[in-house]
Amino acid sequence: MAQVGALILVLGALGFLVSQAGDNLRARSIPTGFDFIEQPPGIQVGEGIQTRDFETGGRALWVGMVNTLRIASAGIVAATVLGVIVGLARLSHNWIVQKVSSVFVETLRNIPLLVQIIFIFTVFTTLGNVSLDSGPIHGWLHISNKGLSVPRVFGLNGSFQWLAFMAIGALVARWAHHHQVRKQEETGQLGYPIVAAGGVLSVFGIVGWFAHPVMGFLGPVFGLIADALDGLPEETLQLILAVLSIVVAILWIRRFLKSMSSGGGRAKLTDDDWFRMIFAFAGSVLVAFAVLVVWPGLSSWLLNSGRDFFQLLDDRFGSGNGGRPFDGKRPDIVKPGNFANYGPAGLTLTPFFAAVFFGVVLYTAAFIGEIVRGGILAVPKGQTEAASAIGLKRSQALRHIILPQAFRIVLPPLGNQYLNLTKNTSLAIAVGYADVVQVGQTIYNQTGRTLPVMAIWMLFYLACSLTISVVVNFFNVRLKLVER
Repeated sequence: MAQVGALILVLGALGFLVSQAGDNLRARSIPTGFDFIEQPPGIQVGEGIQTRDFETGGRALWVGMVNTLRIASAGIVAATVLGVIVGLARLSHNWIVQKVSSVFVETLRNIPLLVQIIFIFTVFTTLGNVSLDSGPIHGWLHISNKGLSVPRVFGLNGSFQWLAFMAIGALVARWAHHHQVRKQEETGQLGYPIVAAGGVLSVFGIVGWFAHPVMGFLGPVFGLIADALDGLPEETLQLILAVLSIVVAILWIRRFLKSMSSGGGRAKLTDDDWFRMIFAFAGSVLVAFAVLVVWPGLSSWLLNSGRDFFQLLDDRFGSGNGGRPFDGKRPDIVKPGNFANYGPAGLTLTPFFAAVFFGVVLYTAAFIGEIVRGGILAVPKGQTEAASAIGLKRSQALRHIILPQAFRIVLPPLGNQYLNLTKNTSLAIAVGYADVVQVGQTIYNQTGRTLPVMAIWMLFYLACSLTISVVVNFFNVRLKLVER
């Protein structure tokens, strides 16, 4: 029971410190409320899904969160691809490729990320102005002090319907994959699960390109959900969230106790088991208390965000327009007055976005490259020799034998790098990119609500980190060897 006692002591100390901090803040007239979330902030941001005329402070923070998620999600993909290439290059038999990749890793991972971001931003700001014939590849790639512009693919009115069509195709492809695997295990005949799944997805993609308007019936459904959220009282949502947190904890405790049972009865619970159950229930009570008392404005923000989200889906699905779901355009340059600028056709990365994006991608890719190299070297050498003995080429052995085993090793540290990349995006404030930190700083400069804004920062990055951890752990469990 020592752990239970320690938990009670920690919670008691935390409650005392929170109470003392509240008294001291009130004595110094430092505001700690979250009412700014529901009030117009009167600010502007540099870029995002909305840049001015924010209805509430919560909307402004949401714009900053979306900007952060854009860099984090795109950065994770780009850093993974580049890191795998660098890791393989480090093991190349080509001397030039090996040395170039070694210089890349040793240079970038030993220079602070903040220095790299500022350096890249400085490089962009020293480039020439945009002109009607600027390049380096006019009409395909434009680089200037206004940023970088490349061709882009964008969704039309039917893109959401097509994606819904593809979601159904993904479920059918998953069934086809499992069917082929089961057939191979039962009969011993060679199956083609990947080919089958890819073929199903291809068929759905082609058919959906023309038949996607049939998914327009989802628009009114999302509209009804948006109307329901609009009419739901905030107090009701607070109560639902509080009860839901406690119910989830109870269900987890029941599942945990069930897992401890066997045919001979329930196993004896250890102190660690009791601590887990008590911690789960106490955590749910704290969540309920935070929703009902500490942060009642959370329900308002969730209702507004949920209503806007489902209203967006209603608009996208309800259009029912035919035509192509997607289209592409090359970057263009317009000159409405005396100065040329990038047009709306291409995908434009501002110097602020580009500096943070390339900074976190290159920095993280250097670490991922070493992780991949270490994972490949950790695979027993006999695996490579066995592949060579049966006549597999180096590329075949790498693709079918080495990398599948290496990914089991590299996935946990790879998840840590994803977490670091997401949290490192907070350095965007150094170059003025409108991420959640920069927007939050502007808001607390306007309202004086420093501590509430910082609490939102911590909750946001905690939610991002937990989401990434859940996804990585899911694949980690799927990839681990099952012992008989």
